[in-house]
Amino acid sequence: MHWSRWGDPAEAGPLAESAFALVDTFIGTRETPAVAPADVRLTEPLAADLVAELAEIVGAAHVLTDHETRLHRTRGKSTPDMLKIRSGDGSDSPDAVVRPANHDEVVALIDWAVRRHVALVPFGGGTSVVGGLAARRDGFAGVVSLDLLRFDKLVEVDRDSMTVVLEPGLRGPAAEALLAAEGLTLGHFPQSFQYASIGGFAVTRSSGQSSAGYGRFDSLVVGLKVATPQGTLELGNSPANAAGPDLRELVMGSEGAFGVVTAVRVRVRPLPEVRTYEGWRWPSFAEGAAAMRTLAQAGMLPTVLRLSDENETAINLAKPSEVGGESAGGCLMITGYEGTPAAVEAKKAAVTALLAGLGGENQGPDSGQAWADGRFHGPYLRDSLLDVGVLVETMETVTFWSNLDHVYTAVKDALVASLGAETLVLCHISHVYETGASLYFTVATKASEEPLPQWLAAKAAASDAMVHNGASITHHHAVGQDHKPWLAEEIGPVGVEMLRAVKERIDPTGVLNPGVLIP
Repeated sequence: MHWSRWGDPAEAGPLAESAFALVDTFIGTRETPAVAPADVRLTEPLAADLVAELAEIVGAAHVLTDHETRLHRTRGKSTPDMLKIRSGDGSDSPDAVVRPANHDEVVALIDWAVRRHVALVPFGGGTSVVGGLAARRDGFAGVVSLDLLRFDKLVEVDRDSMTVVLEPGLRGPAAEALLAAEGLTLGHFPQSFQYASIGGFAVTRSSGQSSAGYGRFDSLVVGLKVATPQGTLELGNSPANAAGPDLRELVMGSEGAFGVVTAVRVRVRPLPEVRTYEGWRWPSFAEGAAAMRTLAQAGMLPTVLRLSDENETAINLAKPSEVGGESAGGCLMITGYEGTPAAVEAKKAAVTALLAGLGGENQGPDSGQAWADGRFHGPYLRDSLLDVGVLVETMETVTFWSNLDHVYTAVKDALVASLGAETLVLCHISHVYETGASLYFTVATKASEEPLPQWLAAKAAASDAMVHNGASITHHHAVGQDHKPWLAEEIGPVGVEMLRAVKERIDPTGVLNPGVLIP
């Protein structure tokens, strides 16, 4: 990816006329360009003797200390990450990037890091938005990015069990291409899909757009192979068991703090013959959410189910001539169906009958397909808005149905109170369960002269609103460094001690992604 932006620069473009008009009408604009890449201030490269020792483990060609490579492995892609790097602050850069080729090399690198007291930061796709790649360096001889780029294989296909073994460095598109050649799919398509990795999906407990049909990524993981400072951990010799607590859950969500995942066994499905999407309009967000709850509790979920609130619906559907004018009102729901033609038609007919009976208005396939076609372009818009002085970020949470509207209102109120009345707060629901749903907020406001503290104050206010009102600090973005204070409040002192105990026993010298996850 680009060093200071999301994704491939060839896929990005200037702010569209409609979006620019919207920003200018509600927020105002000013140019805020990034510094040149050569002007980003990185840390000093790793000491030559340590570089030589790394070269003995993985080969000299796979140990890199040049400015460009280290720049591209600096932090993740949150708005705070972008603000820092655009201003020239590369203080969280790795001192070297090392690229092992197999499990044994990872084990050797961990042993080396323990002996030399060097921090190791596992790196997959670099898409963290919670500070998950900015290791604490105090007390360490250096920080090394353990880049899993060479772990890019489909290792095994078990058609009888419908499982496969994937290496953790595979990016989403590469993994789906390898599976498609076998007539299979994982069905995991988060917005970060084009750049995020299989290992990253696992250690952050990722959730994708098709979670209603395929499940969250952690529900797809059958087994794991993990390199730790205490040796190799191999999990998943059966589809289910009662052999104590499920240690896979300890690895999933651990963000590299307990070990480095080197193989993931996942459940797969046949490649769908049909993919189709529809739009539905609801009079209000509350009525659309109630329809989602009915679908979930009736066991009738389509593959994709998503609902935008009034603000998100109005902005996403606005034409340039309509910006600042009256909206048609209502909320847009997207339903998507995948599978065989017969299965898709049967599910669509059942869902259509239920939604129509609840008062939904079918908008046909155009708005649904438009959403699907633009699914992965959202992060590019954030960069374009940052270029003109508009501060944009996302955050997400999850709670029970009975608490959903309360949390929705509390978080919106906290953001507007912190950032000002002209702040735009959009929200959608994209992951639903029988018992509750996620809320995904997008926030846009005029950047101040000091945008980083401006955003951090707003983030803290919204995070307080989530946790103090009975919601989780994160549904699928993980903890990293940014969410640690609220994780401690969410899980309580006993939960904190449990996490610390695991870290101290598995990684007593603390070299694995220090500063991440553990309060």
